[in-house]
Amino acid sequence: MRLSRYFLPLLKESPADAQIVSHQLMLRAGMIRQSSAGIYSWLPLGFAVLKRVEQIVREEMDAAGCQEILMPGVQPAELWQESGRYEAYGREMLRFDDRHERPMLLGPTHEELITDIFRRCIRSYRDLPQNLYQIQWKFRDEIRPRFGVMRGREFLMKDNYSFDLDLKGAKRSYDNMFRAYLKTFKRMGLTAIPMRADSGAIGGDMSHEFQILASTGESEVFFDAAFEEIDLTADDLDIEELKALYAATDDEHDAKAVPVAAERLRHGRGIEVGHIFYFGTKYSKAMGATVAGPDGDDVPVEMGSYGIGVSRLVGALIEANHDEKGIIWPEPVAPFTLGLINLRASDQPCTDLTGDLYARLENAGVTVLYDDRDESPGVKFATMELIGLPFQVIVGPRGLKAGVVEVKDRRTGATEELSPEAALNRFAH
Repeated sequence: MRLSRYFLPLLKESPADAQIVSHQLMLRAGMIRQSSAGIYSWLPLGFAVLKRVEQIVREEMDAAGCQEILMPGVQPAELWQESGRYEAYGREMLRFDDRHERPMLLGPTHEELITDIFRRCIRSYRDLPQNLYQIQWKFRDEIRPRFGVMRGREFLMKDNYSFDLDLKGAKRSYDNMFRAYLKTFKRMGLTAIPMRADSGAIGGDMSHEFQILASTGESEVFFDAAFEEIDLTADDLDIEELKALYAATDDEHDAKAVPVAAERLRHGRGIEVGHIFYFGTKYSKAMGATVAGPDGDDVPVEMGSYGIGVSRLVGALIEANHDEKGIIWPEPVAPFTLGLINLRASDQPCTDLTGDLYARLENAGVTVLYDDRDESPGVKFATMELIGLPFQVIVGPRGLKAGVVEVKDRRTGATEELSPEAALNRFAH
């Protein structure tokens, strides 16, 4: 993509109402624009990152044996009345009547609807286990939306739901998702610490939230140093052993009851990006979601639900990856692999070489943002530092005479001079 044609409305200063780094940088880098309180439009740069995050989540859910579906955002209130959550959920749920005066709601979550789908379609234990997921926009009417996409009213979420015949199978599904979450966040370049959590409005008696470490995180977290030493994505990872390690947010942390030696206790800041729940038969009993068991008797299925805040992850990634100049995207989620900078657009040899590199990189499948604007080098460098592409390839008259281009790593700041052909081969693989 040529930057001269790209819709990238940058801001020189952070808006006064942007309180945290990710909100400031997403606005300054032209990733989002606010529509109303807690509701945002995603512009090309932001949407590209969102799609990359979404795809990683999708691939890991598929690899874990889940099947993707798509449920409607609008749900009939009667399903929530069946489960007993319609009144209990609170004012975060947006309720309304349709033209026939039937009570409806804009779904903040989908336990009731997926349970209804299951009970209409599955009748035998032979069709278990099942694990169905969706990636869908949801709405929760936060009383005080803030921090940009970190706590908005409308957000993109991956939610999936498991169905098993018995507790043993349900725990197996829970642990499968536990492992899948660790792999998902690791692929994005994030360190995620699983912590025991309150089930809240979802219900149930087993729950973990996944906190990524970021210096600007919203809560303080405490955890065993073993989390820093274990390969959280190893195939032979002992999930029960991992669950037994100490990890707690500040509101759950009890300094007197910590079963970890002082020198082994770590603390930092964390941002919640995922939450998993096992709630047994809470919904299946209330809504009659049963299957015929091996002996022919009807059995209410054991259920769990598992959420990842996809749009929230974009903000969390920035909180964990930035410096004073701007964003530093991990390669797997970057909107473009590299920024190609022509330092002097008026110089024909520079323009010819940069154009040739751009065409060849694109043909090789490398995503490139080509700064072909007639702007000063300072403006071009500042733009690339702000939007945080992992690499920059810089073409200028001086390097051209020496037969080299400069390649810069955004994260480390390290630079190297390569021939144009070597630079092409560096990324076209």
